[in-house]
Amino acid sequence: MSTFVSAATLLPLAANASIEEKVDGILAPFVDRFETVIFYPISIGAVSFPIVVAWLIIAACVFTIYFGFIQFRGFGVALEVVRGKFSSKDDPGEVTHFQALSSAVSGTVGLGNIAGVGAAIAMGGPGAAFWMVVAGILGMATKFVECTLGVKYREIDQDGVVHGGPFKYLPIAFKFLSRPVAKALTGVFAIAILLFGVAGGGMFQANQTVVQLQNSAGGADGPLGDGMVRLFIGIGIALLVGLVIIGGIKSIGKVTDKLVPGMAIFYVVSCLIVILGNIGFVPTAIGIIISGAFSPEGIAGGVVGVMIVGFQRSAFSNEAGIGSAPIAHSAVKTRRPVSEGFVALLEPFLDTVIVCLMTALTIIIANQPSYSEAIEETAAGGSVDGVTLASDAFSTITGWWPILLTVAVVLFAFSTLITWAYYGEKAWHFLFGRRKSTDLVYRLILMAFIVIGSVASFGKVIAFADAALFMCAFINILGLYILMPVVKREMKQYLADRKHGKLYELGAEDEAHLEEIRQDQGLK
Repeated sequence: MSTFVSAATLLPLAANASIEEKVDGILAPFVDRFETVIFYPISIGAVSFPIVVAWLIIAACVFTIYFGFIQFRGFGVALEVVRGKFSSKDDPGEVTHFQALSSAVSGTVGLGNIAGVGAAIAMGGPGAAFWMVVAGILGMATKFVECTLGVKYREIDQDGVVHGGPFKYLPIAFKFLSRPVAKALTGVFAIAILLFGVAGGGMFQANQTVVQLQNSAGGADGPLGDGMVRLFIGIGIALLVGLVIIGGIKSIGKVTDKLVPGMAIFYVVSCLIVILGNIGFVPTAIGIIISGAFSPEGIAGGVVGVMIVGFQRSAFSNEAGIGSAPIAHSAVKTRRPVSEGFVALLEPFLDTVIVCLMTALTIIIANQPSYSEAIEETAAGGSVDGVTLASDAFSTITGWWPILLTVAVVLFAFSTLITWAYYGEKAWHFLFGRRKSTDLVYRLILMAFIVIGSVASFGKVIAFADAALFMCAFINILGLYILMPVVKREMKQYLADRKHGKLYELGAEDEAHLEEIRQDQGLK
């Protein structure tokens, strides 16, 4: 996940650090226990890993098999749909398939794809990149399922605003437990999304944006080392976010459908310059990655250890199974819910298979001193700044290229921030209703946390938000298991209609689905 970085990597920026220490000290006992539960470790031989990672990967494997490896046989369909081949301007919804995809990708492509990859290959060696790609491919099936359901059970109000995602399909999935229990579980999910949207998406992204700007401007002794300057930067970020999110998903889609492709292309081109500049070493680098995946030397746990590192970083990178992406995808203009499921499976392919693999190849091929130092540091039990590894790799192009990387990282962070602001707002609507007065309260809270994050990093607050977010995976995936037969029916009908040229029609099957939704939503 683009926003997941351990609390140890957060850089405190407050002029008065004692405030952070006091807050973290008060929260520490509760947060530590909560993290222990959510990230409860499972041990295999000499290595251990969080149970939530196993939960996510097992689900991805189940969905891959149940849907007949849909990420492979549906890839071409996904490209057709995202280009608008089967779309109509009269389709219900707020944004196009491409805008929905770019909005969701903007919430996942970011620091996790840069810093996370650097940390992964430092901890698990080059082979970790191989397992990140494998996990990303498996996660494509999970995104297919959850985003199909996010559209299928959505509601569109009289103003044309879409309300969908897990807030709509989880109550239906859990209704067999009783309506109060279904509502309670969905409420817990909404609270977790809201917490992460404000603390992880708001405070953390603002903090890391200022950190990157500060590092590129001479560090703590540079012009951005002054607390007041950072404060004004935070206020500026908060105002920009407020201006974007006030227009809802339509406004976010218009920003991200230009910002995300632009910054992703710049980043991939930067990687390609390093890779093509050392083209003769590419086969060797690929060989190192593959051999490292199956015969790692010096990595605790051997093959299992490096596999777990790769799977863990991938799970934290692409959000497959968390339940966040269906919120953005549910706003799409379509009459056929599964069409957006096909589009959504492109998301892990873009942010994990392409961006993460490019990052890994760039770091390995550049082979800068910081790379070998990072491996030694993690072997000794320390932590590394993955962004530094990528930045040093890009410095082989020219000395000032890392400055451009800083710009890209800042844009990545901003796009993540506005997307998670939208996710948090949808959670707020579920909990408190959709009213202008309450929406204003949410936006003011979010903007306040952005400003706070620009001058201080409350590590325990963000650690709590991270744990809360991954708690969502346990609830969301249970719902996906219950409703996956619904998705399979949708998929079979859609592929059959595509084969017979009927995708432009709203037929009896669609009308039956609409009636089914009306009946299911009678539980409200």
